[in-house]
Amino acid sequence: MDYLFRDTNYIDVVRGAVETHKDIRLADGKIDAIAEGGSLSGGEVTDGRDLLLVPGFVNAHTHLGMSYFRNYADDMDLNTWLTTAIWPLEAHLTRDDIYLASLLSMAEGIMSGTTTFCDMYYHLDMVGEAAAKIGMRGLLTRGLTDIDGGGDEKLEETRMLYVSYHGRCEGRLEVAPAPHAIYTCSGLYIQQAIALAQEMDGILHTHASETVKEVEDSLASYGKTPIAYMHDLGLGDVHTIAAHCVHMTEAEMDLVNPKKFFPVYNPTSNLKLASGFTPVQQLLEKGFTVALGTDGSSSNNNQNMMEEIHLAAIVNKAVEKNPEAVSAADVLRMATINGAKALGRESEIGSIETGKRADISCFDLNSVNFTPKNNLISALCYSAQSADIRHVLIDGNFVMKDRVLTRIDIEEVRESVANKFEALLARKELDEEMRAAMEERES
Repeated sequence: MDYLFRDTNYIDVVRGAVETHKDIRLADGKIDAIAEGGSLSGGEVTDGRDLLLVPGFVNAHTHLGMSYFRNYADDMDLNTWLTTAIWPLEAHLTRDDIYLASLLSMAEGIMSGTTTFCDMYYHLDMVGEAAAKIGMRGLLTRGLTDIDGGGDEKLEETRMLYVSYHGRCEGRLEVAPAPHAIYTCSGLYIQQAIALAQEMDGILHTHASETVKEVEDSLASYGKTPIAYMHDLGLGDVHTIAAHCVHMTEAEMDLVNPKKFFPVYNPTSNLKLASGFTPVQQLLEKGFTVALGTDGSSSNNNQNMMEEIHLAAIVNKAVEKNPEAVSAADVLRMATINGAKALGRESEIGSIETGKRADISCFDLNSVNFTPKNNLISALCYSAQSADIRHVLIDGNFVMKDRVLTRIDIEEVRESVANKFEALLARKELDEEMRAAMEERES
């Protein structure tokens, strides 16, 4: 169905400007026309005078299937958190678990203005099915590791995922490989993942320089920092979505190509895990296109892009001791057009422009958080909340209207996840009891 937002307001994120009293017509899933208020006709009309239209947010790094682990294991460093809490429970996830957990994460994302995600996990076909159900746009990246065995099978699984899901849902879904990190992948395996990316669309997703331990271990093992090590393995030959980059050095910034290397800033996760502070201002000054992501709900602990925007807009000012560092307009670009560039989709999404896909969030300007109506870009970053989002459209279709998700019953999903998590804990407990019994018999 076609829609017309009459006499509305929108943010031009490329220029960092607010446009007022405009008609915006959506047709065939795209932004068909933008003109002066009252000059367009056609489609179902929405009075846009009290709305602010913003490009749908791009969550450029997440683990959607980890919503089961929200508030399960906290107040730990990354290595302890992964090895003692997350990986042992994660091993008992089923395909159905990942479908439901991902669907819950997507619902949460939409309710905070997210229309596109970049997910790193496994059983990505189930993530694809969840995206098809709820109507989201996403890049499915199979997390690849070989230190735990099965590396070749995971590469083949990624190839099959590409065949089955790349371009599905009218082009909303795409597929890329994702070598997890240098501490879970051998050098040869990273090279194989890079080669696989080149077989596909040339895009690769990875974690990079997230913690001090990762950097110290890399220097001890390879005599190089993590990004320099991966670059020497061939990372510079592909378009790289690099999550975290907390401890990226200036030498690494000068080594990699900013037109091919896209750092993804994850402020909540980095703060909560005490990983450190990504040098965002320096990256921007060096010409990097910095994107924004939530990371998974186990380390965030939510998928709320409005919270990431708020944190990104304030933390760096304190880190740099400069109130002008990383402006509100910078952060809004990170959450929209920069995320689109990181995913290689800037020709389709990331800004409100004629011809682009109609992925749009509509904020209620009558909210207390927008009162009085001063600088609306500042309002989005410093005062607005997810509850201020009235509607969300993806491909010109309402996936949320008047704060109600249109394609799923959120209460049904929530209850299913709660019940499935109890079953997951029971499987883990039973497995541990069986292991303990076996060890006792063997001894």
